[in-house]
Amino acid sequence: MMKVGLVLLFAAYAYGCGTPIHKPLGRVVNGEDAVPYSWPWQISLQYLSGSTYRHTCGGTLLSPNWVVTAGHCIGPRTYRVVMGEYDLTKEEGYEQIRSVEKIVVHPGWDDNCLSCGNDIAMIKLASPVVLNDKVQPSCVPDSGEIVPHNGACYITGWGRLYSGGPIASKLQQALLPVVGHSVCSTSSWWGSTVKPTMICAGGDIRSGCHGDSGGPLNCLGSDNRWYVQGVTSFVSSRGCNTLMKPTVFTRTSSFTKWIADTLLQY
Repeated sequence: MMKVGLVLLFAAYAYGCGTPIHKPLGRVVNGEDAVPYSWPWQISLQYLSGSTYRHTCGGTLLSPNWVVTAGHCIGPRTYRVVMGEYDLTKEEGYEQIRSVEKIVVHPGWDDNCLSCGNDIAMIKLASPVVLNDKVQPSCVPDSGEIVPHNGACYITGWGRLYSGGPIASKLQQALLPVVGHSVCSTSSWWGSTVKPTMICAGGDIRSGCHGDSGGPLNCLGSDNRWYVQGVTSFVSSRGCNTLMKPTVFTRTSSFTKWIADTLLQY
């Protein structure tokens, strides 16, 4: 418990977390462009393909050295992390780019069983980022914290604009109300596919889509800070915005201790 407390204090107060200088829009959006740099912890995880890096997943900056993403985003590839960007179509001049020193995938993650959970991984950057108005860490929720049903949270990312559609060039945001586990786990929703270590959000015309994986579910706390309450995990095979099949996230608060232990161990 002492270790967890020390790490959370370090992340939340030594660096200041969850308080963007460029404020996000305060209205409902449906895959619209985000305010530039208003989600300063959002990262683009990119893999090397030939001589070119390509966006594959999102992620969340937790400290100058560490990013959290989804376990299913990680494979035997060469990766880099891009931070502080709003438009990924730029040929050069990205705000900050870091190579990857170490990747720690949760030991319970199974590539062959997405619905088994534990879809989370930590990425240690080869050198710390410089915190500024475009690059800041998000806050990590307390262990076991539950966002209430209908809680207003935002998904952000450069994922496909619709099932089978193009990858977004500019960072997108959409307001996804949280669907409580007691609702999301009923047979007419996700049923037993959704575990208590997961969090559902959306379920109507707004959702995450392929390419948003690993990115954050951003929820505003009572202290007026933004917390990464979820790590984007999966959507329905019938389509990204299938009715009553909300986007499913890894519930960050179920892994707060593992995140803290990983930061301390490495």
